[in-house]
Amino acid sequence: MNNIREQIKNKKRIVIKIGSSSLQHTETGDLDYIRLEKLVRELCDISNQGKEVVLVTSGAIAVGKKAVNLKTIEGKTQAEAMAVKQACSAIGQARLMMAYQKLFAEYNHVAAQILMTKNTIVDNLNRYNAHNTFTQLLKMGAIPVVNENDTVATYEIEIGDNDTLSAIVAALIDADLLILLSDIDGLYTDDPRQNPEAEFIEQVDELTDEFMNMGKATTGSNVGTGGMNTKMIAAKIATSSDVDMIIANSRDIGVLHRLLEGENEGTLFVAHRDEAFDLPCFVENLHKK
Repeated sequence: MNNIREQIKNKKRIVIKIGSSSLQHTETGDLDYIRLEKLVRELCDISNQGKEVVLVTSGAIAVGKKAVNLKTIEGKTQAEAMAVKQACSAIGQARLMMAYQKLFAEYNHVAAQILMTKNTIVDNLNRYNAHNTFTQLLKMGAIPVVNENDTVATYEIEIGDNDTLSAIVAALIDADLLILLSDIDGLYTDDPRQNPEAEFIEQVDELTDEFMNMGKATTGSNVGTGGMNTKMIAAKIATSSDVDMIIANSRDIGVLHRLLEGENEGTLFVAHRDEAFDLPCFVENLHKK
């Protein structure tokens, strides 16, 4: 087991996902700048080691909602609720990106924004162009900051959560490693918040149905959209695309450099390329019953 952790040190192209609940103060919903700054510093340091790094970040809708003093993003009709959500995203994405740009600039790094929907992957030309854009940005030494394009995404074309989005990005760019920073230590046999008997799982060598079923749709936060279920879908996409994946707790952002030094934290899902796995087809069928 330790040998696989040792190999993490050699990973060159790394996608890191952080959720809304990890970026905000729970009491106020405002951005946690100390945590944001630590995250950016870690990413810049990883980049300075000669590795390529991509950040998938949530938070746009929450930041936008806060900016215009909205308590909820509901509307009288479904269409109105969608418009409110999209407007909050438009405001929040600009603010979030401005915060990232400033922080990355402090460490002499260039951040680039990429906003995606399901169509980015399902459409062959879009996917080809997205792949080329990522490749070129990484070649230039920039750090792509990725989010779902909630300003235009509707139910039909949304990916819906950034756990899944980060795995799609990792598969698209042939990453070596995907790290999901979450508000939980990793995968347990049951929800540890509900069941004190739940056991922690350090490593998943093969993603069986039993493991997939552990991802019951639970989430410890009312801010983020991703429970353990979305993390297991992400693991399916990543491992099938030959990408190792780790779920780790974002409580201490320093977990990033410890993971990349091969330390045994979080749950490691070992990559198993599945030749039959078709990324565009899988993404197309997301949310379909």
